[in-house]
Amino acid sequence: MEPRILIIIAAAILGVSCSIPAEPTTNNTSTITAAPPQTPQPTIAPTPAIPNLQAELTDPKNSTTAFAIGTFDFKNYTYELPRGWQNPDGSTEITLVNGKVAPVETNTNDKMEDAAKAAAKAERRIGLSYVATKYFDVTGDGEDDAVVVLKIETGGSAIPQVAYVFTWKDGKPELIWPFRTGDRADGGLKNVFAENGMFVVELYGQDRFLLGEIETGKIGDDVEQLCCPTHFTRSAYKWNGKNFLMQGKRLTFLTADPTAAPVENLGDKDNNPQKSKK
Repeated sequence: MEPRILIIIAAAILGVSCSIPAEPTTNNTSTITAAPPQTPQPTIAPTPAIPNLQAELTDPKNSTTAFAIGTFDFKNYTYELPRGWQNPDGSTEITLVNGKVAPVETNTNDKMEDAAKAAAKAERRIGLSYVATKYFDVTGDGEDDAVVVLKIETGGSAIPQVAYVFTWKDGKPELIWPFRTGDRADGGLKNVFAENGMFVVELYGQDRFLLGEIETGKIGDDVEQLCCPTHFTRSAYKWNGKNFLMQGKRLTFLTADPTAAPVENLGDKDNNPQKSKK
């Protein structure tokens, strides 16, 4: 074969080999995409339940008695209005019918004449509703007496209460001590019971107790939400034939731990810094 022909063939082979595309390089390493950082989700605490501040009063304990006073219908009875809760017309009594009497509300506004506004206010009336009756001996005569607890209905959000202590005399109840209490954490009534021959009253708040027919006010640092009292006070009273007189010390407990040691006569220390240091 001539040299020129060999050169042509070699050039053709070389051209064909150069025109074959190269196979792509395979990368066997998998690509890993990093996950985005997780945003911490806020933990939502459950809303605490509002405590039932009348649980002990409405408990069935001491709600019946075999003595005659237990047969009386205190849901249909005429009560004297507590001190500070008299009606605008000066009336001092109110009659429950089936455990309730609704308040009478009237509205006033700045556009009303003074005479019309005064007339509207004069028509307002306090309401009452039955809460419970507790039976135990608080006079020391060996027979059960009755403590009737009613809630004052004002038409507003406040729920003060009033208690009436009755003994049984001549075939009917005889009122021997009416007293009012405050609104929930502000001196509201927690419980009543008899213990060691005395009448025990528990009021919500720090060093809250009874003076005659009314509850005492707040001491200096007693700041609480009305719905949720953090303290309650236990005080004891003894019947002397005419009145109930306080006995012993006033004990302030924590509502969260009523078994913890109470603070004695807390208001005395609060009002007398020198005495509190002793």
